[in-house]
Amino acid sequence: MVHQPEAMIAAEGNDPALTPRSLRHGVCQQLRQMATAQAAVFAAVELVWATTHISLYPFGARRPRRGAVGHGYRVEHLSPLKRGMLVSGVAELGTPILLLHGLADNHSIFTLLRRGLLRRGFSRVFAMNYSVRTKDIRTAAAQLAEEIEAIVEETGHERIHVVAHSLGGVIARYYVTRLGGDERVHTLVTLGAPHTGTLLAHVLPSALTRQLRPGSALMQELNQPSPGCSTRIIAFWSDTDEAVVPAVNAALQQEGVATTNIRLRGVGHLSLPILPSVVHRIATSLTQLDSEGTPTASITHISSRPA
Repeated sequence: MVHQPEAMIAAEGNDPALTPRSLRHGVCQQLRQMATAQAAVFAAVELVWATTHISLYPFGARRPRRGAVGHGYRVEHLSPLKRGMLVSGVAELGTPILLLHGLADNHSIFTLLRRGLLRRGFSRVFAMNYSVRTKDIRTAAAQLAEEIEAIVEETGHERIHVVAHSLGGVIARYYVTRLGGDERVHTLVTLGAPHTGTLLAHVLPSALTRQLRPGSALMQELNQPSPGCSTRIIAFWSDTDEAVVPAVNAALQQEGVATTNIRLRGVGHLSLPILPSVVHRIATSLTQLDSEGTPTASITHISSRPA
Protein backbone atom coordinates (compact mmCIF):
# COMPACT_ATOMS: atom_id res chain seq x y z
CA MET A 1 0.00 0.00 0.00
CA VAL A 2 1.40 3.40 -0.91
CA HIS A 3 1.88 5.79 2.00
CA GLN A 4 0.06 9.02 1.30
CA PRO A 5 1.58 12.35 2.39
CA GLU A 6 -0.47 14.39 4.83
CA ALA A 7 -2.59 17.18 3.41
CA MET A 8 -2.21 20.73 4.69
CA ILE A 9 -5.55 21.67 6.24
CA ALA A 10 -6.30 25.36 6.46
CA ALA A 11 -8.41 27.09 9.05
CA GLU A 12 -12.12 26.34 9.06
CA GLY A 13 -14.84 28.80 8.20
CA ASN A 14 -16.13 30.64 5.17
CA ASP A 15 -13.17 31.28 2.88
CA PRO A 16 -13.12 34.75 1.29
CA ALA A 17 -12.22 33.10 -2.04
CA LEU A 18 -15.76 31.78 -2.20
CA THR A 19 -16.70 34.88 -4.21
CA PRO A 20 -13.91 35.24 -6.82
CA ARG A 21 -14.07 38.27 -9.06
CA SER A 22 -14.55 36.11 -12.08
CA LEU A 23 -14.38 32.52 -13.26
CA ARG A 24 -11.25 33.40 -15.20
CA HIS A 25 -9.60 34.55 -12.00
CA GLY A 26 -10.58 31.25 -10.33
CA VAL A 27 -9.19 29.14 -13.16
CA CYS A 28 -5.90 31.06 -13.30
CA GLN A 29 -5.52 30.82 -9.55
CA GLN A 30 -6.12 27.07 -9.70
CA LEU A 31 -3.48 26.64 -12.40
CA ARG A 32 -0.98 28.54 -10.27
CA GLN A 33 -1.74 26.27 -7.31
CA MET A 34 -1.12 23.22 -9.47
CA ALA A 35 2.37 24.48 -10.34
CA THR A 36 3.70 24.04 -6.78
CA ALA A 37 6.07 21.31 -5.60
CA GLN A 38 3.51 20.02 -3.12
CA ALA A 39 0.91 19.70 -5.87
CA ALA A 40 3.41 17.67 -7.90
CA VAL A 41 3.84 15.23 -5.00
CA PHE A 42 0.10 14.81 -4.64
CA ALA A 43 -0.24 14.43 -8.41
CA ALA A 44 1.99 11.36 -8.14
CA VAL A 45 -0.21 10.04 -5.31
CA GLU A 46 -3.26 10.74 -7.46
CA LEU A 47 -1.79 8.74 -10.34
CA VAL A 48 -0.95 5.76 -8.12
CA TRP A 49 -4.38 5.78 -6.49
CA ALA A 50 -6.13 6.14 -9.85
CA THR A 51 -4.30 3.06 -11.10
CA THR A 52 -5.22 1.14 -7.95
CA HIS A 53 -8.80 2.29 -8.15
CA ILE A 54 -9.13 1.01 -11.70
CA SER A 55 -8.15 -2.45 -10.47
CA LEU A 56 -10.69 -2.23 -7.63
CA TYR A 57 -13.49 -0.84 -9.77
CA PRO A 58 -14.91 -4.20 -10.95
CA PHE A 59 -15.30 -5.33 -7.32
CA GLY A 60 -17.17 -2.12 -6.55
CA ALA A 61 -19.78 -3.00 -9.17
CA ARG A 62 -21.10 -5.64 -6.80
CA ARG A 63 -23.88 -4.74 -4.43
CA PRO A 64 -22.28 -3.09 -1.38
CA ARG A 65 -22.14 -5.05 1.85
CA ARG A 66 -24.66 -4.00 4.44
CA GLY A 67 -23.50 -2.55 7.75
CA ALA A 68 -22.63 -4.79 10.66
CA VAL A 69 -25.53 -6.36 12.54
CA GLY A 70 -25.64 -5.07 16.10
CA HIS A 71 -22.96 -2.82 17.55
CA GLY A 72 -20.09 -5.15 16.61
CA TYR A 73 -17.74 -3.74 19.27
CA ARG A 74 -14.80 -5.77 20.56
CA VAL A 75 -12.79 -4.29 23.38
CA GLU A 76 -10.60 -7.09 24.71
CA HIS A 77 -7.68 -6.08 22.47
CA LEU A 78 -7.85 -2.38 23.41
CA SER A 79 -5.91 -0.50 26.06
CA PRO A 80 -7.90 0.77 29.12
CA LEU A 81 -7.79 4.31 27.69
CA LYS A 82 -9.19 3.24 24.31
CA ARG A 83 -11.84 1.10 26.01
CA GLY A 84 -13.01 4.13 27.94
CA MET A 85 -13.14 6.22 24.78
CA LEU A 86 -15.21 3.58 23.02
CA VAL A 87 -17.64 3.11 25.89
CA SER A 88 -18.11 6.88 26.26
CA GLY A 89 -18.91 7.22 22.58
CA VAL A 90 -21.27 4.30 21.96
CA ALA A 91 -24.03 6.51 20.51
CA GLU A 92 -21.64 8.48 18.31
CA LEU A 93 -19.68 5.51 17.01
CA GLY A 94 -22.84 3.47 16.47
CA THR A 95 -24.57 6.07 14.30
CA PRO A 96 -24.84 4.65 10.75
CA ILE A 97 -22.67 6.19 8.04
CA LEU A 98 -23.61 5.98 4.36
CA LEU A 99 -20.89 6.42 1.71
CA LEU A 100 -21.97 7.87 -1.64
CA HIS A 101 -19.69 7.85 -4.69
CA GLY A 102 -19.27 10.28 -7.57
CA LEU A 103 -19.81 10.38 -11.32
CA ALA A 104 -19.18 7.12 -13.24
CA ASP A 105 -17.81 5.53 -10.08
CA ASN A 106 -18.90 3.03 -7.43
CA HIS A 107 -18.35 2.33 -3.76
CA SER A 108 -14.82 1.01 -4.37
CA ILE A 109 -13.58 4.61 -4.17
CA PHE A 110 -14.18 4.36 -0.41
CA THR A 111 -12.12 1.20 0.17
CA LEU A 112 -9.56 2.97 2.37
CA LEU A 113 -11.94 5.44 3.97
CA ARG A 114 -14.33 2.67 5.01
CA ARG A 115 -11.47 0.70 6.51
CA GLY A 116 -10.27 3.80 8.36
CA LEU A 117 -13.69 4.46 9.86
CA LEU A 118 -14.08 0.84 10.98
CA ARG A 119 -10.63 0.86 12.58
CA ARG A 120 -11.57 3.98 14.50
CA GLY A 121 -14.59 2.28 16.05
CA PHE A 122 -17.48 3.17 13.74
CA SER A 123 -19.42 -0.07 13.47
CA ARG A 124 -22.18 0.65 10.93
CA VAL A 125 -20.70 1.81 7.64
CA PHE A 126 -22.95 1.40 4.61
CA ALA A 127 -22.47 2.22 0.93
CA MET A 128 -24.74 2.45 -2.09
CA ASN A 129 -24.24 2.44 -5.83
CA TYR A 130 -26.40 4.51 -8.11
CA SER A 131 -26.41 3.81 -11.83
CA VAL A 132 -23.61 5.13 -14.05
CA ARG A 133 -26.45 5.90 -16.47
CA THR A 134 -28.05 8.37 -14.05
CA LYS A 135 -29.26 11.40 -16.02
CA ASP A 136 -30.83 13.53 -13.32
CA ILE A 137 -29.62 14.64 -9.89
CA ARG A 138 -33.18 14.88 -8.60
CA THR A 139 -33.86 11.24 -9.49
CA ALA A 140 -30.62 10.12 -7.83
CA ALA A 141 -31.57 12.11 -4.71
CA ALA A 142 -34.89 10.26 -4.57
CA GLN A 143 -33.01 6.94 -4.79
CA LEU A 144 -30.77 8.11 -1.96
CA ALA A 145 -33.87 8.84 0.12
CA GLU A 146 -35.06 5.26 -0.36
CA GLU A 147 -31.67 3.86 0.67
CA ILE A 148 -31.56 6.00 3.79
CA GLU A 149 -35.07 4.94 4.80
CA ALA A 150 -33.97 1.31 4.45
CA ILE A 151 -30.96 1.96 6.71
CA VAL A 152 -33.14 3.73 9.26
CA GLU A 153 -35.54 0.79 9.32
CA GLU A 154 -32.73 -1.75 9.56
CA THR A 155 -30.72 -0.03 12.30
CA GLY A 156 -33.41 1.74 14.31
CA HIS A 157 -31.49 5.03 14.10
CA GLU A 158 -33.67 7.96 13.11
CA ARG A 159 -30.74 9.98 11.76
CA ILE A 160 -27.53 8.93 10.04
CA HIS A 161 -24.40 10.51 8.59
CA VAL A 162 -23.56 10.70 4.87
CA VAL A 163 -20.04 11.00 3.44
CA ALA A 164 -20.17 11.79 -0.26
CA HIS A 165 -17.52 12.25 -2.93
CA SER A 166 -17.81 14.53 -5.97
CA LEU A 167 -21.24 14.27 -7.66
CA GLY A 168 -22.45 12.26 -4.65
CA GLY A 169 -22.11 15.40 -2.56
CA VAL A 170 -24.40 17.34 -4.87
CA ILE A 171 -26.96 14.52 -4.85
CA ALA A 172 -26.86 14.29 -1.06
CA ARG A 173 -27.18 18.05 -0.60
CA TYR A 174 -30.19 18.12 -2.92
CA TYR A 175 -31.79 15.42 -0.76
CA VAL A 176 -31.00 17.30 2.45
CA THR A 177 -31.99 20.81 1.38
CA ARG A 178 -34.71 20.19 -1.20
CA LEU A 179 -36.38 16.87 -0.27
CA GLY A 180 -36.56 17.24 3.50
CA GLY A 181 -33.63 14.91 4.06
CA ASP A 182 -32.36 16.99 6.98
CA GLU A 183 -34.82 15.00 9.12
CA ARG A 184 -32.73 11.89 8.41
CA VAL A 185 -29.18 13.22 7.96
CA HIS A 186 -27.36 14.58 10.99
CA THR A 187 -24.09 15.39 9.23
CA LEU A 188 -23.25 15.50 5.52
CA VAL A 189 -19.55 15.43 4.65
CA THR A 190 -18.73 16.31 1.05
CA LEU A 191 -15.37 15.64 -0.61
CA GLY A 192 -14.71 17.69 -3.74
CA ALA A 193 -18.41 18.19 -4.52
CA PRO A 194 -19.05 20.90 -7.16
CA HIS A 195 -21.56 22.75 -5.00
CA THR A 196 -21.83 25.68 -7.42
CA GLY A 197 -20.91 23.71 -10.53
CA THR A 198 -17.74 23.03 -12.49
CA LEU A 199 -16.57 24.37 -15.83
CA LEU A 200 -15.38 20.86 -16.66
CA ALA A 201 -19.05 19.95 -17.13
CA HIS A 202 -18.93 21.85 -20.44
CA VAL A 203 -16.43 19.31 -21.79
CA LEU A 204 -18.79 16.31 -21.49
CA PRO A 205 -22.19 17.30 -22.85
CA SER A 206 -24.92 15.14 -21.34
CA ALA A 207 -28.15 15.68 -19.45
CA LEU A 208 -26.39 15.10 -16.13
CA THR A 209 -23.28 17.20 -16.77
CA ARG A 210 -25.43 20.08 -18.00
CA GLN A 211 -26.91 20.16 -14.50
CA LEU A 212 -23.39 20.52 -13.10
CA ARG A 213 -22.54 23.63 -15.10
CA PRO A 214 -22.24 26.83 -13.07
CA GLY A 215 -25.49 28.77 -13.26
CA SER A 216 -27.59 25.85 -14.53
CA ALA A 217 -31.22 25.62 -13.48
CA LEU A 218 -30.36 22.78 -11.12
CA MET A 219 -27.54 24.78 -9.52
CA GLN A 220 -29.80 27.80 -9.09
CA GLU A 221 -32.43 25.63 -7.42
CA LEU A 222 -29.91 23.82 -5.23
CA ASN A 223 -28.32 27.00 -3.93
CA GLN A 224 -31.52 28.76 -2.95
CA PRO A 225 -31.80 29.47 0.80
CA SER A 226 -32.76 26.49 2.95
CA PRO A 227 -34.08 28.07 6.15
CA GLY A 228 -34.24 25.82 9.17
CA CYS A 229 -32.09 23.05 7.66
CA SER A 230 -31.06 20.86 10.59
CA THR A 231 -28.23 19.02 8.81
CA ARG A 232 -24.74 20.34 9.30
CA ILE A 233 -22.54 20.19 6.21
CA ILE A 234 -18.76 19.83 6.24
CA ALA A 235 -17.27 20.55 2.84
CA PHE A 236 -13.70 19.46 2.08
CA TRP A 237 -12.22 21.17 -0.96
CA SER A 238 -8.74 21.29 -2.46
CA ASP A 239 -7.15 24.18 -4.31
CA THR A 240 -5.77 21.74 -6.90
CA ASP A 241 -8.90 19.69 -7.53
CA GLU A 242 -8.72 18.96 -11.25
CA ALA A 243 -12.40 17.96 -11.52
CA VAL A 244 -13.91 21.07 -9.91
CA VAL A 245 -13.01 24.20 -11.88
CA PRO A 246 -12.62 26.66 -10.30
CA ALA A 247 -11.70 24.53 -7.28
CA VAL A 248 -13.34 26.90 -4.81
CA ASN A 249 -16.73 25.83 -6.17
CA ALA A 250 -16.38 22.75 -3.96
CA ALA A 251 -16.68 25.01 -0.91
CA LEU A 252 -20.16 25.98 0.23
CA GLN A 253 -22.09 28.96 1.43
CA GLN A 254 -25.85 28.53 1.63
CA GLU A 255 -28.28 30.62 3.61
CA GLY A 256 -29.97 28.62 6.35
CA VAL A 257 -27.39 25.80 6.34
CA ALA A 258 -24.73 25.35 9.03
CA THR A 259 -21.59 24.82 6.98
CA THR A 260 -17.91 24.32 7.72
CA ASN A 261 -15.48 24.57 4.82
CA ILE A 262 -12.14 22.78 5.14
CA ARG A 263 -9.55 23.77 2.57
CA LEU A 264 -6.85 21.31 1.55
CA ARG A 265 -3.73 22.27 -0.36
CA GLY A 266 -2.26 20.35 -3.26
CA VAL A 267 -4.66 17.36 -3.13
CA GLY A 268 -6.14 15.79 -6.28
CA HIS A 269 -9.79 14.90 -6.76
CA LEU A 270 -9.46 11.12 -6.44
CA SER A 271 -7.14 11.42 -3.46
CA LEU A 272 -9.68 13.17 -1.24
CA PRO A 273 -11.24 9.93 0.14
CA ILE A 274 -7.91 8.22 0.88
CA LEU A 275 -5.72 10.65 2.83
CA PRO A 276 -5.21 9.68 6.49
CA SER A 277 -5.56 13.30 7.61
CA VAL A 278 -8.93 13.59 5.88
CA VAL A 279 -10.16 10.26 7.24
CA HIS A 280 -9.20 11.32 10.76
CA ARG A 281 -10.87 14.73 10.36
CA ILE A 282 -14.07 13.04 9.16
CA ALA A 283 -14.00 10.58 12.06
CA THR A 284 -13.45 13.38 14.57
CA SER A 285 -16.32 15.42 13.12
CA LEU A 286 -18.72 12.48 13.29
CA THR A 287 -18.18 12.11 17.03
CA GLN A 288 -19.91 15.47 17.51
CA LEU A 289 -23.63 14.84 17.88
CA ASP A 290 -24.79 17.82 19.92
CA SER A 291 -26.36 20.88 18.30
CA GLU A 292 -23.34 23.09 19.02
CA GLY A 293 -20.82 20.77 17.36
CA THR A 294 -19.03 20.12 20.65
CA PRO A 295 -17.16 16.79 20.80
CA THR A 296 -19.28 14.25 22.65
CA ALA A 297 -16.85 11.36 22.17
CA SER A 298 -13.19 10.84 21.44
CA ILE A 299 -11.47 9.23 18.52
CA THR A 300 -7.97 7.82 18.20
CA HIS A 301 -5.71 9.31 15.56
CA ILE A 302 -4.13 6.29 13.86
CA SER A 303 -0.80 7.70 12.78
CA SER A 304 1.42 4.62 12.67
CA ARG A 305 -0.21 3.22 9.55
CA PRO A 306 -1.97 4.85 6.58
CA ALA A 307 -5.77 4.89 6.81
